[in-house]
This record gives sequence, C-alpha cells and structure tokens, in this order.
Amino acid sequence: MTLLLLGIVIFLGMHLVRVVAPGLRASVIERQGKGAWLGIYTAISLVGLLLIIYGFGEARAVTGVLYTPPVFLTHISLLLMLLAFICLAAGFLPAGRIAVAVKHPQVLSIKIWALAHLLANGETSSVLLFGSFLAWAVILRISLKRRERAGEKVLPVFRSTSNDLLAVVIGAVAYGLFIWRLHEWLIGVAPIVMG
Repeated sequence: MTLLLLGIVIFLGMHLVRVVAPGLRASVIERQGKGAWLGIYTAISLVGLLLIIYGFGEARAVTGVLYTPPVFLTHISLLLMLLAFICLAAGFLPAGRIAVAVKHPQVLSIKIWALAHLLANGETSSVLLFGSFLAWAVILRISLKRRERAGEKVLPVFRSTSNDLLAVVIGAVAYGLFIWRLHEWLIGVAPIVMG
C-alpha cells in the first residue's frame, strides 16, 4: 500500500503544481524554458504512474474490502464508462457540441471513470486509488473555473457537429475494445465476468 500511496502523491501532486504552486511552474519555465519544465513534469509524472501501477497490483493482493457493491452498480458502472470514453475522445478532437457543453471533457472523463470504478469496487486499494483521482479531478475543475473567471483559460470553441459523431464512434470503439479484452490484458481484471 505504501508504493501505491507514494505513487498517488507523486503523480497527482505533480498534476496539481499549477493549482497549489503556480509560481513554481512559472519560475522553472522562466529560468530554464518550457521544454525543461515539460521534461521535469513528464519524468516525475511517469515515476508516479509506474509506482501507482506497481503499487496497485501489490496492494490489491493484500488489502481488505471496505464495501461489497451490489451487482446493479456494476451495470451502472459499465454505462458510465461508455460516457467516460466518449468524453475523453471529445477532449482530443476539435470542439463539437459535447466539448462546448461540458467545457472540460477530459476532466469530466476522469471524474466519470473514477466514480464508475468506485461504484464497482469496494477494496481498500481501489477506494484509495479511484477516490484520489476523483478528488483530484474535482479540485482541477474548480481551479479551471477560477482560471476562466480570471480570463486565463480559454474554453473550447465550437467547430463542427461531425466532431461529436467522431467522438461517439471513437469512444464506443475504445470502450468495446476495453470490455472485450484490453481491460483484462492491461489491468488483469475482466470488467464483465461471464458464466
């Protein structure tokens, strides 16, 4: 559990630098350039992510269960994950109505992903991991809203409805691949247990 906690602190801490210590980021960029900042940011984030992956695998084997979700929550979780994939795809495409309506589709995608996994998993390690990401996404959304009010952050500008259709197709295909095999292959757990 220690490695998982350390990974979460490093990864999410690095992703919160702009929120909690904006001067640090600005100072590094001013002194060493944006490329140096991106290199530091990427390296530290990667270390945190690797610790999360390894630590979560270890923690799952030894941590207890905080709650046992009823089966219907698994079905709700599966539906939410389809929405998460669509929002994620919408965040990488030029803005359609989805991106404009939700303002920050990638952040919303993380919130939905975390909530969906909290609904379906009651193990201590899962609650810690997904609860941390949900809290981070909420903090990030609040920060983005403040930056918007200050005129710092530009919201997505509508480009085409065809990007919405593309987001739905890409999201649905990615979702289908994860349900079919990728989740089990990457995470070691089948999202749908047959039989």
